[in-house]
Amino acid sequence: MNPVRLLLVDDQALFREALTTLLGVRAEVVVVGEAGDGAEAVRRAAELAPDVVLMDLRMPVLDGVAATRRLSVEQPHVRVIALTTFDDDEDVFAALRAGAVGYLLKDVSSARLVEAVVTAARGGSVLEPSVAAKVVARVARMPVDDGRPRPQPLVVPLSDREVDVLRLLADGRSNREIAGTLHLAEGTVKNHVTNVLGKLGARDRTQAALRARALDLL
Repeated sequence: MNPVRLLLVDDQALFREALTTLLGVRAEVVVVGEAGDGAEAVRRAAELAPDVVLMDLRMPVLDGVAATRRLSVEQPHVRVIALTTFDDDEDVFAALRAGAVGYLLKDVSSARLVEAVVTAARGGSVLEPSVAAKVVARVARMPVDDGRPRPQPLVVPLSDREVDVLRLLADGRSNREIAGTLHLAEGTVKNHVTNVLGKLGARDRTQAALRARALDLL
């Protein structure tokens, strides 16, 4: 697999430089450019054709939410991950509504960040555990009697081990973290995650968590 082409967007030059240096040693990604505000991010994305954009939210000229919204319309193939200091509800849901496929905080580990970028490039989504909890809580507060068909029970039920993996997955844990918690090989966890997604009919980990919550599996 070719390295994921990555555009870094943050108004702090020092943070961009540090992140470029940190990611420069990883074979899975290549930083193709940087931008200091949302307007520049939209221009640079058009020039550089990145696979994934790491987008700060609170920036001058054009903020990250507005930039994400423009990218989702003008360059829908570009996958945006919000990378910010804040995880309050307003920022989280504004970014996700704008089209972000991930939401991480800046204290994330480099391994987790790279995994998130690769996951996004492959069409998946990734959320900080605190953010995943907010999303699940929001779904839980939605009215049940809304006239829409409810999710049907699983045709093939999850095994006890798959339920264990699902709970940790819904908390935003990576495969490596799940493996450490359950004392399993990382390859075994990957197989369990694949089975969980298939049984739930979910395209990614976030959708799996939401469907599991709707089915009262969590």
